[in-house]
Amino acid sequence: MKKYFNIILVCGMISGSSVMISCEKYLDKEENSIVSADEAFKNFTNFQGYTEELYHCVVNFSNNYWTNSWNWGEDEITSTAGDYHFIHKIDNGNFWGWQAQHDGWGAGWMEQADFTTTFIPNDRNTNKDLWNAAWYGLRKISIGIENLDKMTEATQEERDLIKGQLLFFRGWFHHRLMEYFGGMPYINYVLPSDEKLALPRLSYHECADLAAADFREAANLLPINWDDTNPGKRTLGKNALRINKIMALGYLGKNYLWAGSPLMNLTVTGSRTYQSDYCKKAAEAFGELLSLTESGQAPHKLVEFANYYKNFYTLSENWALAGSTEAIFRGPYNAGNNTHYGTSKQYIPSLISDGDALKFLPTANYVNYYGMANGLPIKDITKADAESGYDPNYPWKDRDPRFYNDIIFDGVQVVKGTITDTDLPEEKRRFAQLYTNGNYRNIQNGSQTGYVLRKFVPLTANKYDRAYDWGTNMHIYVPYMRLADVYLMYAEAALMGYGSVTGKSSNYSKTAVDAINIIRKRAGVADINSNYLSSPDLFLNEIRRERAVELSYEGHRFNDLRRWLLLTEPGYTKKTAIEFDRTGAFDTSDPTKNRVVNLKEKVLLERKFTSKHYWLPLKVADVSMYPEYGQNPGW
Repeated sequence: MKKYFNIILVCGMISGSSVMISCEKYLDKEENSIVSADEAFKNFTNFQGYTEELYHCVVNFSNNYWTNSWNWGEDEITSTAGDYHFIHKIDNGNFWGWQAQHDGWGAGWMEQADFTTTFIPNDRNTNKDLWNAAWYGLRKISIGIENLDKMTEATQEERDLIKGQLLFFRGWFHHRLMEYFGGMPYINYVLPSDEKLALPRLSYHECADLAAADFREAANLLPINWDDTNPGKRTLGKNALRINKIMALGYLGKNYLWAGSPLMNLTVTGSRTYQSDYCKKAAEAFGELLSLTESGQAPHKLVEFANYYKNFYTLSENWALAGSTEAIFRGPYNAGNNTHYGTSKQYIPSLISDGDALKFLPTANYVNYYGMANGLPIKDITKADAESGYDPNYPWKDRDPRFYNDIIFDGVQVVKGTITDTDLPEEKRRFAQLYTNGNYRNIQNGSQTGYVLRKFVPLTANKYDRAYDWGTNMHIYVPYMRLADVYLMYAEAALMGYGSVTGKSSNYSKTAVDAINIIRKRAGVADINSNYLSSPDLFLNEIRRERAVELSYEGHRFNDLRRWLLLTEPGYTKKTAIEFDRTGAFDTSDPTKNRVVNLKEKVLLERKFTSKHYWLPLKVADVSMYPEYGQNPGW
C-alpha cells in the first residue's frame, strides 16, 4: 500500500484531565521534525497521512489484549478463573470497572493505562482504548477541519475525500461515547488552550442531531468504493477499510435508531417509548444503504451460510482480514503477531486447550433464544411444545441452523486428530462432555453453563488439532457493523417508525418483515410465523430475538438491552446453566439424536441493577472540572 506520511504538528494543549486529550506527545519532537501547517495540509498525500492516524484510533475490541471481554449482557459468563474481566464487574453492578484505575490491570478496551495511537510492531494491538482514542481523535479532527482551506494543491475530489473522512470520524467518536455515557459535549472546533473549559453536556438528541449532520455530509462527500476514485487508484485493491458512503449511511441510520430508542427518548422527553420521527429517519438511511447494496452499486452482500465463519475469522488464508463481503465497518489490525492466539483459547475448555484457564461461556438462558428451524421460538426449554416441535428429551434436534454454527452442545465431536493424553479415555476428550458432572463442566476452566461458544473459532482450535498454531494463519476479527445488522436495524426502525409490520422507507422496496426474512433465509430458518405479525409489539419481540441470535456475542447485546430499557427487567437479569443426564445409546455421528433426561435450568447469578446502571459513570476527576460537565444519574 502506498504510504501517506503522518505529519507532526505543534498543537495547542488544553487544561483539565483526560477528557479532552491534547497533542502533547508531539511537543517533545526535534525542531527539524516539525512541519508547518501550510506544508502539512497543502496536498492530498500530506493531509491523508495526517488523517490516517484516526484509523488507528478504532479499537479492536475483540483482540485488544491477551484475553478480552466485550459481551456484557445476559449472554455470557466467564469461568471462575475470569473474575478480573469487566463482565465480572458488571455482573456485580460495579460499572466503575470500565476505567483503568478500577479494572485492576488496565487492559480493558474501554480504557487502558497507557494509551497510544502508534502501530506497535511485533506485539499485540494493545494500548488502544475507546475513551482516550475518542477524545484524542476529536481534537485531531478539529485541527484537520480548521485547516481544510490550506489544501491548495488538491482537486475537489481529494478535498471531498479528506473532509468526508474527518466528518465521519467526528460523528463516529461522538456516537461511540454516547452509546455508553449519554449526551456529551460535541467537539466541533479546536478548543483554545488559554480558555477555561465550560462546554456543557448536551442532551442525547442534541448530540445525535449533530452527529447525524456529520454522517449525512460524509455520505454525500465519500464514494461507495475508493478504487473508483483517482486518489484510490494509487492504492488500488487496498482500500477496503477506508471510510466510504456505505459506512457513513450505516452509522447515520444507527445514530438515528439509537436516538429514537426508549432509553434515549426517556432521557430527553420522559417517555419510555420509541420516538417515531427518529426511527423514520433511521429507516431512510438504512433504506438508502440497502438499495445501493441490493442493486449491485455497492460491493457488500451477505456471506453464504456455508462461509458464515468468514465474518469472524479466516484460516490458512495468509492472514486475510475476516469480514468477507458482509463487513461494513472494521478498523486496521496487525495480523502478523500473536493476538489471535489467546482469543482462540478463550472458548475451548482447558481439558482440550493448552491456553489460559479463563473461558468465556454462553449462558443457557441466552442459548434458549436459538429457536427451531421452523422459525418458532422455544417457550420453555424444559417442556415439550407441539406447536414448535421442541422436545426436551432431544433438546438439540431441529434447531435454528445458527445454533449448530455458534454453539458446542453435549456430544459434539470437538477433537478430530490424535489424542496423546492417557489420563482420560479418548472419548471423554474427543466428544463434548457437557452433561451434569461431565468432563467439560469444570467451573474454573471449563463450562459451568452446559454450552461452549464456537462462533469465532473452528472446532479444530484445540491442543490436538491445533488450528491456532502459527502456520494456520488464523485471523480473528469481529466487525463493528456488518450487513446483517443493517437489515435488522432497518426492520426495527421501519416497524417503530411507521407502527406497522409492513412499515418501510420511501427509498427501499422491502418492508420490516421482508428484511427479517432475508436474514432467516440465509441461515435456512423459516420466515417469521404469522402468529407474530398481528401486532407491532409481537413482531418487535421477534426482531429482538432475531438480533440476539444473528448478532450473538458480537458485542451488541449489552447496548441493545440498555436502549430497549430491558437491562433491569425480569428475564434479562439472570444467567443460567442447564443440567441434564444422558440416557440410552450414545450416537457419535449425530449428537442431535442423543436422548437426555432430567433437563432443567439452574440460576448461576442474578444481577441487581437499578436505573443508574443504564449509563456508565464518568470519571470523577472529569466531572469535577466544571459544573456543566455533570455525572450520570445515580453515580
